[in-house]
Amino acid sequence: MTETTPGFDTRAIHAGQEPDAATGAVNVPIHQSSTFAQDAIGALRGGYEYGRAGNPTRTALQEQLAAIEGARHAFSFASGLAAEDALIRALLKPEDRIVIGNDVYGGTYRLIDRVLGPWGLRHQVVDMSDLAAVEETVTGGSTALVWVETPSNPMMTISDIAALAEIAHRAGALLVVDNTFASPSLQNPLALGADIVVHSTTKYIGGHSDVIGGAVMLDDDAAAEKIGFLQFAAGAVSAPLDAFLTTRGIKTLGVRMERHSENAQAIAEWLQGREGVKAVHYPGLPGHPGHQLAAAQMRGFGGMLSVSFTGGGEAARTVAESTRLFTLAESLGGVESLVNHPAQMTHASVQGTELAVGEDLLRLSVGLESLPDLLADLDQALSRL
Repeated sequence: MTETTPGFDTRAIHAGQEPDAATGAVNVPIHQSSTFAQDAIGALRGGYEYGRAGNPTRTALQEQLAAIEGARHAFSFASGLAAEDALIRALLKPEDRIVIGNDVYGGTYRLIDRVLGPWGLRHQVVDMSDLAAVEETVTGGSTALVWVETPSNPMMTISDIAALAEIAHRAGALLVVDNTFASPSLQNPLALGADIVVHSTTKYIGGHSDVIGGAVMLDDDAAAEKIGFLQFAAGAVSAPLDAFLTTRGIKTLGVRMERHSENAQAIAEWLQGREGVKAVHYPGLPGHPGHQLAAAQMRGFGGMLSVSFTGGGEAARTVAESTRLFTLAESLGGVESLVNHPAQMTHASVQGTELAVGEDLLRLSVGLESLPDLLADLDQALSRL
């Protein structure tokens, strides 16, 4: 910790977490109230009047989120997609154009294409790791937002945030980075030139598979005012208990990400060359095409990896349905290890599009269990091939 800037773990534990004034409680209370007493008409205590407009538990979380992402402003939402929806509708209008990566999360694509498309939003897809293609696409039409995930879901593609920011800004567009896979512990896109960061706080930030949430973080005051207004006016806010659980998760984010990364690195190395394994997609591997870039713009390689199989979809399904410690389930980023078949689960909504995921691919969310147990589980599952 320095005199001016506390370290990440210190910010994660203490930002927005002053002991309760009334009781001295170290943890921020769950203010489970829909409304707040006024001392006189318009004379609000602490600025609180109605739960949708503001709640002390949510305020504490938003201060914490801003601190760990290095942002001036943070807004907490009921889900990651609610955060994305509010961001886009607050800053864009019908007929605006958004350029998105060719392997974004399926739910993000569904929101942009099937929900906001009929509203009038236009979109174009490009490989965000191909900077020449990105520049041609962004400058080839009036672009309002450039949207990238890095590492991407589920192919673990690494994109150059600083370079994308330069391309977007030259075209008069904003760069939005979905930082869910890395988490603020491993990567801070605003410091690399991005304008806005989004998270599904359900994942690593919450970290315990017990809460749904999303967040938007940014520095620009004018854009923040628009997003804050839509948070209030449309009302997709995080509930007090959800805010409390997310705050609880953030306090151990740094140490959890260290263990997630250590386990994932070891598993990725172990999987390479195994019989039946065609490719391992993990940026911590020296052979990964984005390894050097990830090492430069991240502080660790994270807990997510994907693996494809020579036996195609049948082999992938066999492994997914044979694990015992890795739970076959949606989502990611919790303390427990999960296995997911993206083509039929998280990315089923993009089948038949240019974002489609191969049937031979499995995505692993590597948890905090003892490494020998995780390796033994994968070994017995692979033996079924």
